[in-house]
Amino acid sequence: MSDFDWDLFVIGAGSGGVRAARIAAGHGARVAVAEDDRVGGTCVIRGCVPKKLMVYAARFADDFADARGFGWDVATPRHDWAALAAARDREVARLEGLYAANLERAGVTILRTRARLAGANRVALADGRTVTARHVLIATGGVPVRDGGFPGSDLASTSNELFGWPRRPERLVVVGGGYIAIEFASLFAGLGSKVTLLYRGEEILRGFDMEIRRHLHAALLARGIDVVCEDAPARLDRDGAALRMTTRAGRDLPADEVLLAIGRKPATADLGLDTVGLALRPDGSIPVDGPAATALPWLHAVGDVTGRVALTPVAIREGHAFADATFAGRPVAVSHDLIPTAVFSTPEIGTVGAGEEELRAKGVAHAIFRSTFRPMRATLAGRDERTLMKILVAEADDRVLGVHVVGPDAAEMIQLVAVAMRMGATKADFDATMALHPSAAEELVTMRTPSAHWRP
Repeated sequence: MSDFDWDLFVIGAGSGGVRAARIAAGHGARVAVAEDDRVGGTCVIRGCVPKKLMVYAARFADDFADARGFGWDVATPRHDWAALAAARDREVARLEGLYAANLERAGVTILRTRARLAGANRVALADGRTVTARHVLIATGGVPVRDGGFPGSDLASTSNELFGWPRRPERLVVVGGGYIAIEFASLFAGLGSKVTLLYRGEEILRGFDMEIRRHLHAALLARGIDVVCEDAPARLDRDGAALRMTTRAGRDLPADEVLLAIGRKPATADLGLDTVGLALRPDGSIPVDGPAATALPWLHAVGDVTGRVALTPVAIREGHAFADATFAGRPVAVSHDLIPTAVFSTPEIGTVGAGEEELRAKGVAHAIFRSTFRPMRATLAGRDERTLMKILVAEADDRVLGVHVVGPDAAEMIQLVAVAMRMGATKADFDATMALHPSAAEELVTMRTPSAHWRP
């Protein structure tokens, strides 16, 4: 008989926690998951899934406009926000049900209550019970930064509240310059809102290749989004039923809603980590080695709460690897290198590997291959928006170090490019691959002459 109530107790039923629980149960472990909100976590409930559905909705505006260039007689379209919200919420509910059903089918017990550590191998539940577990996994994810650091920031919404907006704002101010800010600014502009994107930095999408950042900036401006850099909110006030933001540079921005997208932080508050003596990093994240190991042999953590790479597939991979290693004796290394990522703006960004600035900082000599062109669809549609593709190649061994795409289907392309780069593909390998014509992706294997070289 076990000395513990559970072999594995998971705190948090997001992507990483659900995967770890299900795999561990499949290996024969007795598993419980505690969740005080909805099963599925940020990604399913209030993140990438509902957001991507809204992105699709916004892009129909382009479809209607472009159709005329191909001979279609399209009536003036009208968007119904309430219908979109209802359809989106039904899909989220369906997915939540699938997540819960898959856990139960695997034999996992779902405890719909808050849980916190109460000592070594001990977990206290909000319903008054205390349970024990041989292993405890923290998979609580992250939460939006709520304090904007200016008077009236409590009047703004975060991405959590946005999905509950009863109507589409006619005027929207988005504060921030990262993934979340840009994606929501872009999709609301597509749905018809007048959007101002306010970012304190010199250019949006810090950490991305600078040419990609500037290209997207120009594209967003061309689509009617007022992109303001090197400015920040000074205060936010009520203005009747609306809001009014004043910026540090003196801009006066009336708005129906203000979205704070200024970052996320690990959700480690009130988890009882102080009761077990586990020191957190200054940003509140849990230090881990390998897929999930903390300094305590019985305590583990995966996903955004670790402060590593805050992406859903990363949390899933870490949770799976933890379960395999702990309950099946199959250690699996999780690489955080060459992770493909996308920004679901319109136009879309897909990127994997290093950008020019990163390679220069590391002193890596490289060749730059680039191509800009109008997508074939744009020719009859009458659009001037251009696709940008870049390939960065090591001069030492011809290995592809980074690929960056801005344009339609960029995310779909970059997922497959990441496979080639993971296998160590060289530029010669790209060149030897037959092009698929006519497609935008063929540009990735037909660029022959570098546009520039950089050497330290």
